[in-house]
Amino acid sequence: MEKQKIESVIFDWGGVLIDDPAPGLTRYCAAALGVSEEQYTEAYGKFEVDFRKGAISEDSFWAQLAGELNVPKPAIPSMWGQAFAAVYQPKEDMFSLVSLLRNNGYKTAILSNTEIPAMQYFYQQQYDMFDVLVFSCWEGVKKPERKIYELTLERLDSRANQSVFIDDKARCIDGAKQTGLNTILFETVSQVKEKLSLLGVEAD
Repeated sequence: MEKQKIESVIFDWGGVLIDDPAPGLTRYCAAALGVSEEQYTEAYGKFEVDFRKGAISEDSFWAQLAGELNVPKPAIPSMWGQAFAAVYQPKEDMFSLVSLLRNNGYKTAILSNTEIPAMQYFYQQQYDMFDVLVFSCWEGVKKPERKIYELTLERLDSRANQSVFIDDKARCIDGAKQTGLNTILFETVSQVKEKLSLLGVEAD
């Protein structure tokens, strides 16, 4: 069978386009709540999926988390948004790569498991190099569920074998592979460019 020409490149956000915000968020929120990082992580894990799928609001998330930890609920309207802004570290060379690919005629997308306040922070940055944005908190599904990959492809109007998905988490890469996508497990910018070139993508 003839190899399909790549027309779309899909990027994870946290860990690929920006430094993984999770460690910084854990430190920030644990300190703000006056608990250990271990206590925070254990409690957060009970509400993470609902928060990332948009099934609960940020206010409800903090109320449930504070109840679990037996501490007062934060008075700040969006402590998650504040924490996210504090730890946000973009990888400028990756954003430059996205712009380059788009200028070279490829369709580009973000596919991210994230929370509503983080999504709102993304929109505040006014990035203009993405054709499609898919956030788990808005769609009600998250990676590695097949539906969210299919949704992204549908919005790109691309077939799986014409698309590449880049993520730093193996489980999300596995979900993409099962959907038929070409995949790159992120390590470095130069490694991504090399892998894209091997797939016939003009990444320079």
